[in-house]
Amino acid sequence: MRSPLPRRALLALPALLARPARAAPRLRVGSKNFTEQLVVAELFAQGLERAGAQVERRVNLGGTAIAQQALLSGDIDLYPEYTGTGLGVVLKQPPEGTPEEVLAKVRAGYAPLGLTWLDPSGIDNGNAMLVLPRTAQRHGLATLSDLARAAPQLTLAAGNEFADRADGLPGLRRVYGMQFGRFRQFAALGLRYAALQHGQADVVNAYATDWQIAVGGYVVLRDDKRLWPPYQLAAVVRDAALRDFPGLRAPIERIGAKLDNATAQELNRQVDQDGEEPREVAARFLREIGLG
Repeated sequence: MRSPLPRRALLALPALLARPARAAPRLRVGSKNFTEQLVVAELFAQGLERAGAQVERRVNLGGTAIAQQALLSGDIDLYPEYTGTGLGVVLKQPPEGTPEEVLAKVRAGYAPLGLTWLDPSGIDNGNAMLVLPRTAQRHGLATLSDLARAAPQLTLAAGNEFADRADGLPGLRRVYGMQFGRFRQFAALGLRYAALQHGQADVVNAYATDWQIAVGGYVVLRDDKRLWPPYQLAAVVRDAALRDFPGLRAPIERIGAKLDNATAQELNRQVDQDGEEPREVAARFLREIGLG
């Protein structure tokens, strides 16, 4: 016959039984308000869920200023950002340097804010200037220096921020002496491509991972004087979240290592052209690379 439990153990048993198991960490993943951000945020969220975290999605927040403030206030724990944007828009530093230099600058500038840049992915979504093949042939365009010579005869279609950003029109004027005959603003990227296709613009400001580049046969003009800094995509994370969930870094960096510009273009196309949900696109990609 087994000996009965001591009285002290019997008294402690209800407390032990009532003690909950350690809860999974809760992380809030944010994003800005365009397709690539939504897809990458979903990749991060699903990767973290597979690593055992409870994830709350707070995506489609708006532009850089809104996403950055959400991070600083603790409304989100991480979101995907671009090194060139962090340097020029958030830190207000000259947008210049090699990928390694720019990464070091944003890491140093964000550290006093209690924020950490994880290792960048293979995506470098920098600025790009596009023309139709016939426009390139007519004006002999291959580089931005070529474009500067022809610009007075051409119409540029670009986003609203491009008129004032240091790496937008002011930068093109400073580095290339570029002055367009006409400047038209289109907030939506799709409208810029439509303007190019329908003859309402000759040149479009776009981004290196736009899916339209892969399928539209556009000519991307080379930035031969290196106006534009690298825009490597990486997760920016609150230090408190890294302390609370030490396993946060590994799944995000493992996913980032599988991403490059061609992959981003295709994932963006599946959402914008095929009409799939970012969650579906992300889940399929993770399965394809063996992380799903």
